Amino acid sequence: QPFVSKHGKPAGGARFPLGLDRVHGTRNAPAARPATELLRPQRPLAHAAREALRQTAPGGIGLDSAAVRARMVQRLRADGVACEPVLHAFLQVERHRFVDTALATQAYEDTALPIGHGQTISKPSVVARMLALLFESEAARTSGSLGRVLEIDTGYGYQAALLSLLARGVLSIERLGPLHEKARSHLQGWPAGDLRLIHGDGRLGHAPWAPYQHIVAAAGGDDLPQAWLDQLAPGGRLVAPMHDATAGGQVLVVVDRTDSGWREQRVGAVHFVPLKSGRA
Repeated sequence: QPFVSKHGKPAGGARFPLGLDRVHGTRNAPAARPATELLRPQRPLAHAAREALRQTAPGGIGLDSAAVRARMVQRLRADGVACEPVLHAFLQVERHRFVDTALATQAYEDTALPIGHGQTISKPSVVARMLALLFESEAARTSGSLGRVLEIDTGYGYQAALLSLLARGVLSIERLGPLHEKARSHLQGWPAGDLRLIHGDGRLGHAPWAPYQHIVAAAGGDDLPQAWLDQLAPGGRLVAPMHDATAGGQVLVVVDRTDSGWREQRVGAVHFVPLKSGRA
């Protein structure tokens, strides 16, 4: 069954653990230290620094600061991303909450990061570029929104969170059970839009919720599955990586569904994890 988060409330009466923003505090203030302890020799600074690093949560080192995300957005602008709705979404979503704690200090660098099981979270410039391409579609230009979106390969849920700020509804499919559960944990209580997570085979899309105004994939194969093309609405756009023998690697493929058929363009080299069938 799909996990549904709409305005922070799981559907179907499902109950999940406490939200990510729940703050836990102690009931009693710590007791004063005895004078003898205050007079103890200071530990070597290197030891103190290592202990502080172990005890520091990601939010305590400035990663939850809007200024950190603003600097990332400035770099995206410098790289040529000019879609204001996409840039605004990047300002709002805290990327460090969608990576492993050990890698949190690298969250706002323009780099892909491992998330386990041979998968990665794509670097911000690639995600921004793909979302900006979606916004250049006929459907998005007409409505000012991405409408209903199908995302293939949820990963840890970062792009799904961004999409929820840009669309009226997002359905995201992840084939790997552990990553699906991790994304559910990251997105529990997520306040934006109609966001649905499904553990399933992304190559099949999700026909019950079709048609989709936009489809975006974070994994690349040798072809575009026919199910994606069938589930794309007229006037809609699909953006996905695909192997290109001429280029000798993957390229981004943009497919628009028009009244007369399909229009395809290829817009540059990328590197994504392989697109696979089935559910694991």
